[in-house]
Amino acid sequence: MAKKTASGLEKLPKKAYEKKLGKLQAELVVMQEWVKHTGNRVVVVCEGRDAAGKGSAIKRITEVLNPRQVRISALPAPSEREKTQWYFQKYIAHLPASGEIVIFDRSWYNRAGVERVMGFCTDAEYERFLRQAPVFEQMLIEDGIMLRKYWFSVSDKEQEARFRSRAADPMRRWKLSPMDPESLLRWEDYSLAKDEMMAHTDVEMSPWWVVESEDKRAARVNVISHLLGSIPYTGVEPPVVKIPQRPRAKGVARPPKDTQRYVPDVAADLST
Repeated sequence: MAKKTASGLEKLPKKAYEKKLGKLQAELVVMQEWVKHTGNRVVVVCEGRDAAGKGSAIKRITEVLNPRQVRISALPAPSEREKTQWYFQKYIAHLPASGEIVIFDRSWYNRAGVERVMGFCTDAEYERFLRQAPVFEQMLIEDGIMLRKYWFSVSDKEQEARFRSRAADPMRRWKLSPMDPESLLRWEDYSLAKDEMMAHTDVEMSPWWVVESEDKRAARVNVISHLLGSIPYTGVEPPVVKIPQRPRAKGVARPPKDTQRYVPDVAADLST
């Protein structure tokens, strides 16, 4: 029987998911080479409710790519100094240079989400953000940056199920923060904040693309497929690296192995 989400949606079968994901990741490598070869700059903004699947989607995008060219920017809460800066200033330092891709796991849209709902910014700061965000993004695009914005959407039932699953898993408890329970208690407040944000920042030049993420596997496939389809990349042959023949040994004297420290061979016990 196929597995279902907390809201009853049938999940994408694992075998079909892994087959499609493999093909998409191979294309991501091709796209990365094109970005590097052409000197383009790509910014991907991933937003959405807590536990909506942003992090796992970003992981599937980046896990096969070169970390020297593809970076994840997941910035902490602003420092006291950053609070006195122009709001967008700290994000500018993380924008890509030629041939780079930067994925923002949360971005300047914190102001329209958690800061707005939790009262971490004033009404004046919030309203200024709604006016300035489209202008800021227009400047990025006019300078040649390819900007893609994705909103990961999840139901209240599925969000709660994911929170409870994390709380019960010692390997994933670190994903929970004090803000997470608040997102359950303030579900409607976050909904209103999202709608208001979309009304001001979903513009023709830098539109929002909603990713239905009730099923994480389907969400990953869909967002990667859309990202690839939105970038006008072509195949670029990477330079051929010739592997030379190993030269004949010169008989250089090496120190005895027992003069070095080795980590214990714990793995040897696993085969007995």
